[in-house]
Amino acid sequence: MQIVVNGTPQATDAQTLLELCETLGFGKARVATAVNGDFVAVPARAARKLCADDKIEIVAPRQGG
Repeated sequence: MQIVVNGTPQATDAQTLLELCETLGFGKARVATAVNGDFVAVPARAARKLCADDKIEIVAPRQGG
């Protein structure tokens, strides 16, 4: 299915947000995720099903001041 990840169209076979994060190499990383503008907490990623044309944001925290 076609989705958009951080503004870039992408094809994926992932069925859930957790599967997508693992596929993209973020499985154990501390990242924030959102689907269609709605924040998805870590415990909810396995239950969050993906649909065609979903817009996913994956953001890594940054340190600095």
